[in-house]
Amino acid sequence: MIPVVKADGAAELSLLKEIERRSEKTNRDVTASVSEILENVKINGDKAVREYTIKFDGVAPEETEITREEMQRLADGCDPDFLKAVERAAENIADFHKRQLKQSFFTAKDDNVLLGQRVRGLNRVGIYVPGGTAAYPSSVLMNAIPARIAGVKEIVMVTPPTKEGKPNPDIMAAALAAGVDRVLLMGGAQAVAALAYGTETVPKVDKIVGPGNIFVATAKKLLYGTVDIDMIAGPSEILVMADDSANPKFVAADLMSQAEHDVLASSILLTTSETLAENVKTEIEKQSASLSRKNIIDQSLENYGAVIICESTEQMIEYANKLAPEHLEVCMENPLDYIGVLDNAGSVFLGSYSPEPLGDYFAGPNHVLPTSGTARFFSPLGVDSFIKRSSFIYYSEKALERDAQDIIKFAETEGLTAHANSIKVRFGL
Repeated sequence: MIPVVKADGAAELSLLKEIERRSEKTNRDVTASVSEILENVKINGDKAVREYTIKFDGVAPEETEITREEMQRLADGCDPDFLKAVERAAENIADFHKRQLKQSFFTAKDDNVLLGQRVRGLNRVGIYVPGGTAAYPSSVLMNAIPARIAGVKEIVMVTPPTKEGKPNPDIMAAALAAGVDRVLLMGGAQAVAALAYGTETVPKVDKIVGPGNIFVATAKKLLYGTVDIDMIAGPSEILVMADDSANPKFVAADLMSQAEHDVLASSILLTTSETLAENVKTEIEKQSASLSRKNIIDQSLENYGAVIICESTEQMIEYANKLAPEHLEVCMENPLDYIGVLDNAGSVFLGSYSPEPLGDYFAGPNHVLPTSGTARFFSPLGVDSFIKRSSFIYYSEKALERDAQDIIKFAETEGLTAHANSIKVRFGL
């Protein structure tokens, strides 16, 4: 059961430190295994990918790439209500991310000096989408739609086959709605390697985004530098700030909504109310009994969950900013009052009717968020994640002559005489 502690400056800090260590509790053999997979795919291409697909998924499809016609056929067989939900979610996500677009700019200064910045989308991006036992069509929307808005020229999606070696229909429907260009039926570290290095049939991409298991996450981490990646994601997490106005049923449900992801997921409640703390604990016991992933929830809450009874609202804010959670719910009497003081969080959910699953699926802001405290310096996935910027400079002869001595002075101060000479030779200095 989820532990409850009173903040005394020691007990809660010890508990939080243990929770922070959870991302370190991974199999040390994973890196070695993934490194071997990457090297094999780099050398042997499609052959290696197929062998690993058979080994890990049990079967490899005869045709790796899914045609547009097959995607449409599979999507047509989906639940019509699900298809409507996908369409509405895609509209919300697109509307939010269009507001993130940055523009190129151009400015003219004295003496015919022209300066500017060119902004454009990456050439090709790879999106990894889980599709086996944990199929997440929402991930397709959250990763592909910002890429499309950013102007990425080609979006290539990889997703594991089902046990029958087929695509997941719900994921195909989401891919169509999000504007994915190509879909390849492969998963695991081998699919990530194929995207990074390129194979006979898989195009090399500039960036890889999307969630996956520890093998996928490790592959992305090891390949960073060969390609860009979205972020190094750790186990999922939620932090709820609640006062005595909060509904314990809602708070308990929201804590468990994250705990069901993974036994390493972290769900923490900060509250100033002992009554709420006890009622939430009771509600967790009551509600979890009927949930399909009860065993995972129980392990997650027992090992990496916590209810911390704080001395004040200010202390709750302090701990929230220190923990820098992936998801931060503010179930307080006046939730909008806290927007300006909660500096470190991936996404902030304000009020009792803005639960975390709203952000996961539908509202519009991205659900690919920094974890493990990295919200202190990382931002959610967005349009900026898929663009690159170049600056440009045009100086006239008169303008360069005007600034020549300053440039030469900098160069000579740094001991770079060839830099200085590049200016001098133009003016006989």
